[in-house]
Amino acid sequence: MTDLAQLQAQIIADIATAADEAALEVVRVAALGKKGSISALLATLGKMSPEERKTQGAAINQAKDEVTQALAARRDVLKSAALDARLASETVDVTLPLRDAPTEAGRIHPLSQVWDELTTIFADMGFSVAEGPDIETDDYNFTKLNFPEGHPAREMHDTFFFHPKEDGSRMLLRTHTSPVQVRTMLSQKPPIRVICPGRTYRIDSDATHTPQFHQVEGLVIDKTSHLGHLKWILHEFCKAFFEVDHINMRFRPSFFPFTEPSLEVDIQCRRDKGEIRFGEGEDWLEILGCGMVHPNVLRACGIDPDEYQGFAWGMGIDRIAMLKYGIADLRQLFDSDVRWLSHYGFKPLEVPTLAGGLSS
Repeated sequence: MTDLAQLQAQIIADIATAADEAALEVVRVAALGKKGSISALLATLGKMSPEERKTQGAAINQAKDEVTQALAARRDVLKSAALDARLASETVDVTLPLRDAPTEAGRIHPLSQVWDELTTIFADMGFSVAEGPDIETDDYNFTKLNFPEGHPAREMHDTFFFHPKEDGSRMLLRTHTSPVQVRTMLSQKPPIRVICPGRTYRIDSDATHTPQFHQVEGLVIDKTSHLGHLKWILHEFCKAFFEVDHINMRFRPSFFPFTEPSLEVDIQCRRDKGEIRFGEGEDWLEILGCGMVHPNVLRACGIDPDEYQGFAWGMGIDRIAMLKYGIADLRQLFDSDVRWLSHYGFKPLEVPTLAGGLSS
């Protein structure tokens, strides 16, 4: 029994000095494994007399229980120490800002945002959206819009023409979205109320012009349409788009081949310290062109001008985006600079609504 007490004391000491769980497991196997020292003592019980088995069996089992308890206690201590060491080595600075979620990292381009704002405003007025091809015929882009032969816009310095076909005709990159109006009038019977947003192309490039840009045009054809309706639509659009309660507008006579009478539209603004604010001030800024659809355009599209009349307008999506969001150079809209986009862009879930705010 003295040997058992010494063995137990030695095992308890080895348990206490085990540096980690791996070393503790070595001690456990040496004591309680199939060939362990205490397991070997238990194996000798079968060779003992009943009296010896009764006394020594109890002592050996008690030693086994105490070793098992010591192992469990030491294992808890080592696990706690290992956890503390891991926490110390993997410290997280909770004062750092959280990283943006994937849905917050991307940005909607200002042009896409303004496109959505336009369609939201005009959809509330009952307009539908019409689209057409970027590559157009000379007939749809010019002739049916009352551009006479020899008009400067037909020449190469304004328009991207393709090589002539065998019959001499040439396709072109549309110079405005007005061909969509033509296609709409040819395919639908009045009344018509559409907007035509899309890409357009002209040979021009500087701080306020790019070879490819975006326009939105509007068209209303009905029996009783008049300039008063046009003025109200444009006034309500400008108030909603620039998010002001009131804005003064000025209509000036102008000339476009496809409208008669034709008008240029200026809106009230105030220029101060490099900023432009709308709905206040004494300055004026030209923003779009409009007018009553020319009777020749109606006839070319199969609509009787003695029965129907209408009005149309057009503006640059890029230009009004620059005015609203303070973008100085038109070319920046097409630079594909992620840093620029992170500043001027919009979060993906900021969907423009008239109730919640177009650019909240």
